[in-house]
Amino acid sequence: MTAPVQQKPDAKPAKAKPDPRYLALRNFAMSISAFNIFGYTLLGFEQPWIWPILAVIVAYATEITFEVISAWAYKRPVAFRGRGFRGLYEFLLPAHITALAVNMLTYANNQFWPVAFGVIVGVSAKHVLRAPIAGRMKHYMNPSNFGITAVLLAFSGWASIAPPYEFTEIANTYFRVMIPIVIVTAGTVLNGLLTKKVPLIVGWLGAFAIQAFLRHWIWHVALYSALGAMTGVAFVLFTNYMITDPGTTPFKARPQFMFGSSVAIVYGILMQLNVVYTLFFAVCIVCLLRGVGWWGVHFISKSRERKAARAATVLTLPSADGNPEVIAA
Repeated sequence: MTAPVQQKPDAKPAKAKPDPRYLALRNFAMSISAFNIFGYTLLGFEQPWIWPILAVIVAYATEITFEVISAWAYKRPVAFRGRGFRGLYEFLLPAHITALAVNMLTYANNQFWPVAFGVIVGVSAKHVLRAPIAGRMKHYMNPSNFGITAVLLAFSGWASIAPPYEFTEIANTYFRVMIPIVIVTAGTVLNGLLTKKVPLIVGWLGAFAIQAFLRHWIWHVALYSALGAMTGVAFVLFTNYMITDPGTTPFKARPQFMFGSSVAIVYGILMQLNVVYTLFFAVCIVCLLRGVGWWGVHFISKSRERKAARAATVLTLPSADGNPEVIAA
């Protein structure tokens, strides 16, 4: 008599690994939200405290509206439909980040509508300024940076970048030193483990230092002034949270390095042309050139496909003896 065969219990299915992009967006949104809370309570942010709340509401409304319009235009399902609260929450994370970044880095005196304008431009640009990248239509302009740049151009007379001193205005000496250290640490962890943008940061910082030395040697710019920007809180924030936007920067290491280096080169050129708000304009120019380049690659590829199709077309024509003659077009 054979012993009964014992069946092993079904193995538990392996847990799916979280999406790195979602983790990066979630942690980024949490970081910038926490920084805004500390900014209004401990640091010295000068914008009214209600503005970040209003900016987030405007961003959510803009994102949902344009998503519905895009889904209708392209005859596809709305991205967050049928996914419950979690799906809506994940869908709105980029808009949340854009809203807080535009409000935090823009100073518009006592007027909120320029901030709202920047938020709307930044969020809507993701649905308008798109290019065929790696076989998919993706946005190529950094939303937060593009929204801030739009405010600076449209309201150049009285809207500006938030003054850097407000990031440490009411902090004591010890806390003032700790602020950039905390930002660098958090940004390094975020970019090193989740966004994988360390090559981009290395290219950006290295090329920034090089352009500072070149401007000093060739045009006799004060080296301390050229390099001094790298020590400010605004530069640290820009390096870790603005230029490394996961959705509008390359994925592979070498293109990342080239992207960061290109921004630093454009920055140096704009500085020599006495262009203000140089960091934001430099990122916009590089992102725009990247988008134009992708469209150029797309059109060249399509042109080659059409030529190949015409070359492969076979025409059948009657010959002199009445038999069909095959001639390649």
